[in-house]
Amino acid sequence: MATLSKKKFFDALVKEKKISRKELDALETEAKKTSRSASELLVEKDYFTYDTLAEFRAGVLGIPKADLVGLIDPNVFEYVPEVMAQNLVVLPLRKERTNLIVAMADPEDLETLSFIEKRARMKVVPHFAPRQEILQAIARIRETGSEQAAKAEGAAADIGASVIRLVDDVIRNAIKAGASDIHIETHETELLIRYRIDGILRDVMTLQKTLAPAVIARIKVLANLRLDEHRLPQDGRFKNDVDGRKFSFRVSIIPVFGGEKVGLRILEEEQRIFSLEELGFLEDQQEIIRRAMRKPFGLLLATGPTGSGKTTTLYTLLQMLNTREVNISTVEDPVEYRIEGVNQTQIRPEIGLLFANGLRSLLRQDPNIIMVGEIRDSDTAALAIHAALTGHLVLSTLHTNNAAGAIPRLIDMKAESFLIASTASLIVAQRLVRRLCPDNRVPYRLSATELNELGKSVNLMGLNEVLQKRKVIAAGETIEAVTFYRPGISKECPDGYRGRVGIYEVLEVTDKVKKLVFRGANGDEIEGQARAEGMLTMQESGFLAAARGITSIEEVLRVTKE
Repeated sequence: MATLSKKKFFDALVKEKKISRKELDALETEAKKTSRSASELLVEKDYFTYDTLAEFRAGVLGIPKADLVGLIDPNVFEYVPEVMAQNLVVLPLRKERTNLIVAMADPEDLETLSFIEKRARMKVVPHFAPRQEILQAIARIRETGSEQAAKAEGAAADIGASVIRLVDDVIRNAIKAGASDIHIETHETELLIRYRIDGILRDVMTLQKTLAPAVIARIKVLANLRLDEHRLPQDGRFKNDVDGRKFSFRVSIIPVFGGEKVGLRILEEEQRIFSLEELGFLEDQQEIIRRAMRKPFGLLLATGPTGSGKTTTLYTLLQMLNTREVNISTVEDPVEYRIEGVNQTQIRPEIGLLFANGLRSLLRQDPNIIMVGEIRDSDTAALAIHAALTGHLVLSTLHTNNAAGAIPRLIDMKAESFLIASTASLIVAQRLVRRLCPDNRVPYRLSATELNELGKSVNLMGLNEVLQKRKVIAAGETIEAVTFYRPGISKECPDGYRGRVGIYEVLEVTDKVKKLVFRGANGDEIEGQARAEGMLTMQESGFLAAARGITSIEEVLRVTKE
């Protein structure tokens, strides 16, 4: 904002008859002789008071007069704190889009305006107010703030208690519903709470957006995260007892447009370990797994996307291997379930304890069996293969779409193909499908239209062969003879499903498969050989589960479509 020119100011004084032209000329002459400003002399000779002169200048500039009696937004004091406001005689009033409106006794004080703009990082629009009125307004605000502090403290305690109860209820209800995850999402006008139940996200609660900061702050307190950090992602964890059961919660908070989003993974610490049959493995798949587990060394891998149950599979294998005659150690992120008799180590990236150096240290502990939560990089891959090569049974997980894809994935991590061929014993790929509620499932057989539609995404001829070999249908029959089931709605099962079960590919690394791996064959060649030796694909395993009434065709297709 440019300052008011002397000529324009003097012309306005004469025009408004605040002073005559003759008096003004004499005043200007005196100002030059004494090296003083005309404004100082105008106040000194009682033409104006300081405030009326400032008001007159503001009027000439077209600067509006501030309303110090109306509503003043207390939030804007973060830009000009109270002490600074008093020293500068500047009162922040409100924000209007990207502008900060302030009351000033001298709206032409460019130095103060520039200072506030740099501090607030926005354009400052001055309004005029007399100096004394600004100081009185600041004093009133301070007084009101002191009076309200006690009330606010009591109200804050009530609000805090309400938020604590709200977060506790959200967690408790999620556990009762069997949720694996809680999502707390800040949207433009609301705070949305969602649960992931049986792999499907469901909206469960919508709250006012104004509650978002308090709810997220409560979760940050539980997870020991920084309350003042809103720009960067944060990860943490906490533990809680719910109805006598112990749970761990993994917390992830990321900034999103308009606020922050929270993800909580729910892990029951003392969850029972399932059998292979309960996990959904077929009898011949179970036998292949047991054969690999009987070997004194080798690499056993579980593969699949996040949330496909890989860790649960490995825990089941560990429990089967857990005897007093062997030393079992793990490196995990996180330790999801506690297994008695197993030495479980939680990685801590913040202090440099990673999978690779954790595994390196474990090898000095003389273990017989090692579980590495996940092979994420070339160092961990090399160490896991080296451990398997030197007489250890090593269990771990990889993120791949199918079992055969684990081999090229390891090669991408700089593992030598001949070392993989020498160590890999078993690769399991898996997905989780929802279980049909058995009491109200609806039987049906595929119609011609449904069969035609299914043929677009499934190899029906190969599926018929699998169904015949597994004696689901007689020789010469087709899938049309199979009774499948659709979900039936009930009070206990609102969508017809309850719980989940796995469908699997179990790839045994036989001598013929080893030869292919040794010469660097691709995933398709390895899968072809494994299938020739009897391996079922996940989709075929899923259709067998659907034919037994465990799940539906729709579920199988949902999780196996690439």
